[in-house]
Formats: sequence, structure tokens, C-alpha cells
Amino acid sequence: MAKVIDLDDVAVQEAEARSRYRWRVKVCSSTACDASGAGPARRAVEHSVEEQGLEHDVQVVPTGCMGLCSAGPLVRAEPRGGQATMFQQVDPQVGADIVERHVVGREDLSQHQLDENLPFFTRQERVVLSNAGRIDPERIEDYVAEDGYRALVTALRMRPRGLIETIEASGLRGRGGAGYPTAKKWAMLHDAESDQKYVVANGDEGDPGAFMDRAVMEDDPHRVLEGVALAAYATGASKAFLYVRAEYPRAIKRLEQAIRTAKRQRLLGKNILESDFSLDVEIRTGAGAFVCGEETALLASIEGQRGQPRMRPPYPTERGLYGKPTMINNVETLANLPDIIRRGPEWFRGMGTRVSPGTKVFALAGSLQHSGLIEVPMGLTLGEIIEEIGGGCPNGRTFKAAQTGGPSGGCVPASFRDLPVDFESLRQAGSIMGSGGLIAMDDSVSMPEVARFYMDFSQDESCGKCAPCRVGTLEMHRLLERICAGAGTERDLALLEQLTRTVRETSLCGLGQSAPNPVASTLEHFRDEYTALLRNEPVGVAHG
Repeated sequence: MAKVIDLDDVAVQEAEARSRYRWRVKVCSSTACDASGAGPARRAVEHSVEEQGLEHDVQVVPTGCMGLCSAGPLVRAEPRGGQATMFQQVDPQVGADIVERHVVGREDLSQHQLDENLPFFTRQERVVLSNAGRIDPERIEDYVAEDGYRALVTALRMRPRGLIETIEASGLRGRGGAGYPTAKKWAMLHDAESDQKYVVANGDEGDPGAFMDRAVMEDDPHRVLEGVALAAYATGASKAFLYVRAEYPRAIKRLEQAIRTAKRQRLLGKNILESDFSLDVEIRTGAGAFVCGEETALLASIEGQRGQPRMRPPYPTERGLYGKPTMINNVETLANLPDIIRRGPEWFRGMGTRVSPGTKVFALAGSLQHSGLIEVPMGLTLGEIIEEIGGGCPNGRTFKAAQTGGPSGGCVPASFRDLPVDFESLRQAGSIMGSGGLIAMDDSVSMPEVARFYMDFSQDESCGKCAPCRVGTLEMHRLLERICAGAGTERDLALLEQLTRTVRETSLCGLGQSAPNPVASTLEHFRDEYTALLRNEPVGVAHG
């Protein structure tokens, strides 16, 4: 049997190894930066280090996402005991210059330096993303050096019910959609009577423009695994599945590697850390169906069936995977757990709002000066996120609306700048938090066209099981196409409104029920644009 890992020993060894280098050059190796050319840039940095004979002085570290994806590829040069410098849009030549001119020559490469005092960085509060851009996600030693798996050690000394009480005291709510209280779901599985219980980590984000869960799984896979282990211990589960969409090959690869490593170190598998707790973890890949973000459809997919929802009750915690009690938590929800256990529920409640404590990760995209991956306290206003962190709209445009929550969410107008971004406030504004997609739109955008785009997505992704969603979304899309083409009538607009209510009230699952949200919210906040199209007047026309 493998020897149990000594976390203190590993952390000390890692700290000593890092201290031998005068410089650590961290290269963002996230999917976003790699798509911008981070691979050749990293190789140029490594080649320059070798060419200068600096292998013992300069450590090159491939990291996860540093956040500001619109400025990638990103590189951060950290001198031992000195001030770090971040570089943006690093191509192979700049990568070589960072070593030869900045590290060796101590020159300022001002044209490529990125100011880390930007609100994009300073207004964030990183918990889930605390290791992103800082550690090598493929090395367990890096995670352990940042207090990784300490929460699991603490939890194994507690009663499972005590662990649930800790999460209840923190106020943690599910980060994948409606914000259901995490501890309440845990308690239901804990109390279920069964010879087998399952925990499922949902990493199947399907919203257009969303990449929060992908980044967490890619950038900090051991954090996800530690969260899974904590949830399983608290609820009495002995088997866990990570459900990851097949379009995330890097996340799958790193999670598989992390599982193998954790098993070797007795952090997963039989008798974890010499306790009575055992947990087997397995990855299941999804084929990219949006409906598999719904709990019961996701479970059907894991079982090898067609991903379609079923009526509830019974709920998954009563009768879920293979007919056994099952709990599904979003990846980001699970990634919050290690810090809550290590730092305490009061610390977590010190961020965010009273009813929505903690932070939220967003994929900030659209018409913005600065876009990428951010993590902010719940309750930060829409204006602060768009205009301060995102830097506002470029090219002289003005902020018009934000779309939150993906196809199940809604469009919030710029007049709602002071709206706190939390579960309740977004719902009252006709949108939802969702998994965390946040898309800014400027004054050139036609809001009926936005609604048509999302309805095109929803009708295409409908599983077809129930008629309200299968037929209703198709008819809504046809009406929107006619209206956007300037061929709509007042009767079409009235029918569109009627269908939004019918589909919402009669669809089988939450995805069908929320599919009309983009239409309903644009009708509520931008009705004048619909009526303008009925008069064949242009909407969202570019300046000049």
C-alpha cells in the first residue's frame, strides 16, 4: 500500500525548491492564452533561459488563467523578494526579451508591461481562483504548498454532520444556477438510507461565452477533487463522478492526472489519509447537450441513456444515479469548500451580502476594454463590474445592456447600473445568476436580435421531450425572425408575449421554463425596439 502523503513535508520541500531560484517566470497556459499563442511564447522563454545558462536561476512555470484574457498571452516575472511585473500580448520575441532584457538586463519593457493596479485586478476577491495563474496545475506539490488538502485533514477529524453544519453556517449557495443552499442539499443526502450514495460534480457548462467551470477544472484540478472529497465525506457517499463536457480536453486530462496522483498519495481511494473514509472518483464526459446541465438529464447521460429530464419528485437525493441517492454540486460550489473549512464560515460570510455570501466567478465578455475571468464579492453592482472592472465599452460606444445567466438568463439595461449582482437582485430584474456568464452589449446592438440569437440556441438545444419547449421555442424563434426582418405585426408581438408565458409555465424542466427569459426581459426593458421594427425602423444602428 502506498505511503500516506506528509503535507507539511511536501510544503517545506516545495518552498525550499522555489527559494533556490532568483526568478520565477510564470506563463499563462490556459486555453484562452494558448489560443493566442502562449505555447510558442513559453518555448521562447524556456529556450532563452537555456541559451543564457540560467536553468538554476530562472524557473519557468506554466500556470492556469491569469484573468485578463483579452490581453493574452500573459507572462508574470517574479524576482525573489522583489516586485513582480506582468507582460501582455507576449509573442516569442517578447518572451525572449523578458529573459534577456528584463531578467538579465533589468530593462523595462514598458510597451508590453501590464499595470496590475487596474481595477480589473484590484476590485477582485479571489477564492475559487486564488491559485489560478499562480501554480502549475499539473503538480500536486504546488497545490499542497498553497495549503492544499489541509481542509480534508481537518474534515476527517469532524463528524459528517458537523461538516454540514459548518457549510450551513457559511451560507454557501450553489454556484451553478438558482443558488440552492448547499448544506440543505447535503443534509438530504446525509439522511438518505442506502447502501450506496453518489456525489456528482457538474462541470457541463453550456452557456455561450461561459468558461468559468472549465477554467477552475483546468487551473486547479486538485481543488476540485478536494471539494468532491469533502462533499462525499459529509454525505456518506463512497463514489463520485466528475461530469465534464468532451469539448474540454485539457480539463479532462488534468483531472485524470490529478486523480491518479491523489490516489498514489492516499488522498483518494481506500482509507484516505489512514481514515475509515474511502472514495472512488471517476470522470464521465458529456457530448455537449445543453439540457444535460439539468440534474436529471445529467444523471441519465452518466448512465449511458439519452440526456433528457424526468419529472421530480423523486428528487436525485432520494432516487438518483442508478436508482440510488445522489447529490449534484456545481464545480465552482465544490471549489469553495476547501477555503471555507480552513478559514471558517465567518470568514466566508464576511464577503458578499447577507443572503448571498461569498464570491462569484464570472466570464466577463462582450463589448469591453477588459474581458476575461473574474471573481468578485456577491453584491458588487452591475456598473462596477462593467464600467470599472471591464473598463467600459471601447471605441466611443456606450453601455446599453448586460446579458447574465446565458440562454436561461435575461438582459438587464444600463439604467440598472446600481443593481447588486446577487441571486435575488438579478431575479427581480428579470434575469438570473446562472453559472456566471456576463456579456456586455453596447449601443450598436439590437436587443430583439439578441433575443432571437438566444432563442435560436434554445430551440436547437431542446431535448424535445415536452411539447411546450419543443414546439414553443421553435415558434418563438420563427416569430422573432419575422419581427427582426421587419415583416412582423402587432399580432406577432402579442403571440410572442403569450408564448413566453406558456413555455415558462408548462415546460417539464428548468431549462425549458427559463428559455423565454431573454425574450421576456428584452420585451420588458426594450419594448420600443420591437415596436420600431414593426414600423420598419432601424434598431441598434452603428454610429456615423
